[in-house]
Amino acid sequence: MHHPALKASALACAVLFASQTLQAELYRYDSGPYLNEFGGFPAWYQDTHGRALELCRSLAVSSRAGAGDPEASNMCALASEPDLYDISQPLSFPDNFPSEMFWFTADAFIEDPVSGINLIWIAALEAAFANEEPAEGDQVAFGRIRIRVDLPFPGVYTITHPYGVDVFDVTEEDIGDDGRRAINMTRDIGIGDPGDYSGALTSDVGPFLRSVNGPYQETNPDTGELESFIGDPNLEEAVTGSPFNTNYVRIEGPSGIDLRTELFVLTGKLSTVELPTPVVAERATFSRQAGPNGVEQRSDVFALAPPPPAQVSFSAGGQAATSMSEADSTGRWYGQSDASLAPHTTVEIHADNSLAIPTSTADSTTIGLIDQVIIQRAEYNLSNAQLTVEAYTSDETGGPQLTLRDGHGNLIGQLSGSGPVKSLSTSITPIPPASIRVESAHGGVDIEEVVLLP
Repeated sequence: MHHPALKASALACAVLFASQTLQAELYRYDSGPYLNEFGGFPAWYQDTHGRALELCRSLAVSSRAGAGDPEASNMCALASEPDLYDISQPLSFPDNFPSEMFWFTADAFIEDPVSGINLIWIAALEAAFANEEPAEGDQVAFGRIRIRVDLPFPGVYTITHPYGVDVFDVTEEDIGDDGRRAINMTRDIGIGDPGDYSGALTSDVGPFLRSVNGPYQETNPDTGELESFIGDPNLEEAVTGSPFNTNYVRIEGPSGIDLRTELFVLTGKLSTVELPTPVVAERATFSRQAGPNGVEQRSDVFALAPPPPAQVSFSAGGQAATSMSEADSTGRWYGQSDASLAPHTTVEIHADNSLAIPTSTADSTTIGLIDQVIIQRAEYNLSNAQLTVEAYTSDETGGPQLTLRDGHGNLIGQLSGSGPVKSLSTSITPIPPASIRVESAHGGVDIEEVVLLP
């Protein structure tokens, strides 16, 4: 048996020239000790929406699919493998254990006989083995995005999916005689040294998609206990959970091709482990300016946390907590306060997701309050070796010092000016800086490439 999962990402028969994804949407994983009942893998991974999925090894079957062959209706998509795993026998590592298992899978399909397009999209968080067969010390974990498409003719094809956008330039050679797998891309991220499971956190997979009709509960025949699942692999269903709010797969291409599906096949077993609510501070910035009644200040706070019904707020400088809001179920929260707060004040962001996940506990994180710096001009005149920089600080009344450095961190000088826009013009020879960095004494930073003038 050969494991494509353990090979480098393949872009066979298609040239990928653009990709837009959002990484690090998995938050934490089981840090051990790792047990034989899980094959020496982490028992669970948790995403930024707060859901922890257990390595799916249950033999619970779907009540929606009806009674029958457990391999055909299993909620965890387990199947026997010759000489490795017999599903009719108890799971035992390494003697009776599959070559791959999953914390999460999501599949979507588009088949259009009119255009001749046949698309398969797969996302997975997978447990496998470096040498393809179960063995202690060979365990690896990774996130996968796979796209395979049969196409009728060449051109530029854009595929939008829950975890990003991939663009392919398909040639006549890629199409071949029948167009089969003219696009054939697998992107596996996270495979590191065996036993290092941290790499999967940086993959394209996450947060976990989940059925809009779930979670589903089924009885584990081995324990008699009810278990919860984010989806039923025997059904095609609408989902939620995309970090881009693109809960669909869509292919656009030449001659007006525009096809999409909102139906997915999901597997994933919810863990009962008690975990803190994920919360990540993205930004806390302030602006100050003169107003009719004196100095006016506004503070803007951004964070990642589970979407509603989670409750997220921030507090700073002894002020009452300010509620934050979220608009599109992507887990991006924003809040604003007009309290007068000093630069570098510690802002504490609180998140509680216990209404959605009873095993979640409240948690918090902190971030320092800083001003915003915006470089408005960065020019180098090649004829006279003059570097001219203009930068703005949102602290219009605080007068913070703005320091100019090159892209390597070397000091160039101090910007000056009486208002919020400060500037510096200085001679630099013989080589202009590729980029410059302006730092505010109140914490703000901006970096820009230098425009070269004749």
